[in-house]
Amino acid sequence: MAESFGDRLRRRVEQTSPLCVGLDPSSGLLERWGLPDSPAGIAAMADAVLEAVAPAAAAIKPQVAFFERHGAAGFAVLEEVLAAGRDQGLLVIADAKRGDIDSTMAAYGQAWLSEESPLKADALTVTGYLGIGAMQEVLELAAATGRGLFCVVASSNREGRTLQEATIPTGASVESMLLNQLAHANEWERACSGATLGPYGAVVGATRTAGSLALESLGGPFLVPGVGAQGATPADVGALFAGVPRGSVLVNASRSILATGPDRGALRAAAEELGGQLAEALR
Repeated sequence: MAESFGDRLRRRVEQTSPLCVGLDPSSGLLERWGLPDSPAGIAAMADAVLEAVAPAAAAIKPQVAFFERHGAAGFAVLEEVLAAGRDQGLLVIADAKRGDIDSTMAAYGQAWLSEESPLKADALTVTGYLGIGAMQEVLELAAATGRGLFCVVASSNREGRTLQEATIPTGASVESMLLNQLAHANEWERACSGATLGPYGAVVGATRTAGSLALESLGGPFLVPGVGAQGATPADVGALFAGVPRGSVLVNASRSILATGPDRGALRAAAEELGGQLAEALR
């Protein structure tokens, strides 16, 4: 059986830092870097970021939408970025936020998590609002291949609060229900494999309130947006995730790192500084 993605992530975090660098080649950032808003411009940005941050970050997270807007040529660059990230030793998370009925989710799983796919990544972001049960084939594929999922549970944007904090008939919130379902899936996988951390992660924004969710129950990894440009600090992350296993928290930073480019030395310094602050906060 393949090693659990949660355990792979934990080891990588211990070797480097809890930092995940989001690769978001937006029109504005490309212009700021003096690059064209084209597949060639995206490739140049990605090459610089990967080389600069690989020694300091545990993972890279390409935001699929910024590649997708360039059609087939954008996806060709994305395939190259996913492979290059792995070659640099980084864990690679495809931020595609896929979510659909079971047959369609199975196809998404094949696209992003199967060994044969040119788009294969170490983990995929998903949304669970058509039901975690609809992802059963994707859950099984992730576990079998040593890959992971990060399901949006409690996002960092205010617009998501109404839906995520709504209550179901039991009185629990939707976000608590999703976290609980992921925890049960991790419990099963850990029992079967002996892993310390299961493969099924939760996206929980650093801007959320500490104590509002039983985060320590997940038994898997966390992907944490909201630090930097969205206002949260490493100290906020430390307070929010105080009860979870060491090495289970991966904190994404995109604009705050990429804005220091295109100078590779500046990118590396920014990644090292934030990575060190996060490691200290989560100690």
